[in-house]
Amino acid sequence: MSEIDHHINAETKMSAKQIKYTFRDGINEQLFKSFKNVKYGVVDLMDDTVKYKKDIEGIYQFLNYEYMKIPDQANYKVPVKEKEEKKIEKGQLNVETDVEARFMNARMSNPKALPALNSKYRCDVFIFINQFEIRAVGSAVPGEFTNQNANRKALIHYTVFTKDMKEINSGIAETEFESNLNNPKKINEKCISKLAQQICERTVKALNPVK
Repeated sequence: MSEIDHHINAETKMSAKQIKYTFRDGINEQLFKSFKNVKYGVVDLMDDTVKYKKDIEGIYQFLNYEYMKIPDQANYKVPVKEKEEKKIEKGQLNVETDVEARFMNARMSNPKALPALNSKYRCDVFIFINQFEIRAVGSAVPGEFTNQNANRKALIHYTVFTKDMKEINSGIAETEFESNLNNPKKINEKCISKLAQQICERTVKALNPVK
């Protein structure tokens, strides 16, 4: 368990597995509500993992992740893979590292995977939730809190594709909440709902760019 899991367990007696699935279900539920509120039809493949098992496995076998620079949402451009700068210094090979913040971005290796799901479910947009984390404000390490009274930050790393595999938005949605909030259901209602709204608004903006 991470430190946040221990705090949640102490208050709710939930196991690490229960905590994980409560947050997963909460993210799915809040995304469903956000897109329904703006009149989008929604298919949640995680709603019934038995019913959609074949489709989920079909996605996972072609799904890869890569840490990339967090894009500027005010002037969004699709993140591109960076080239490593290599230098020889005193006979040693040094790889230059860029300390700019990164997020976990999704990549699909099969160009036919999403078009196939589009044909089956009539979905034009696909949203991938790549990572969820909770950290103390000011901390770079998920799940750890050096200052017990510091506010916490909830973050969702995500990628949005169209049916033809075009990435139209990606990045991190984030919000802060109080350090004494340790109930996952309440965190879902108070915080995850805000993250889902951010992702929804960015997706709608990408689908309807200002001319």
